[in-house]
Amino acid sequence: MILDTNALSAVADNEPAAVRIFSRASSVELPVIVLGEYRFGVAHSRRRNEYEKWLDELIAAIRVLPVDQETSGRYAEIRAELKSSGRPIPSNDLWIAALCRQHRSPLMSQDRHFDAVLNLKRIGW
Repeated sequence: MILDTNALSAVADNEPAAVRIFSRASSVELPVIVLGEYRFGVAHSRRRNEYEKWLDELIAAIRVLPVDQETSGRYAEIRAELKSSGRPIPSNDLWIAALCRQHRSPLMSQDRHFDAVLNLKRIGW
């Protein structure tokens, strides 16, 4: 399972439903895009030290997914599909969706606009 930024935040904040899904996953992966978004948010948090320590421990236990040439092809496919259907999504979310398609993994997210992406299973909580 791949985490979106809102899922990562929910797990960090110990939201029970999100933690339940997270803890039951057979594998968890984190897009480098999500890592950047989350670190930006943490940098502006009053709980910065606590979140940074938690994130370092998480990163040591899971795989961070990089963007590569294959990802760029998936990005282009998804962006074209969404453009033709008239349902664009934010640019960072296109990259996250591309990684999900590339790795054939579901996405844990509350963002329903991911439902418009073909062959992407979104797991909400």
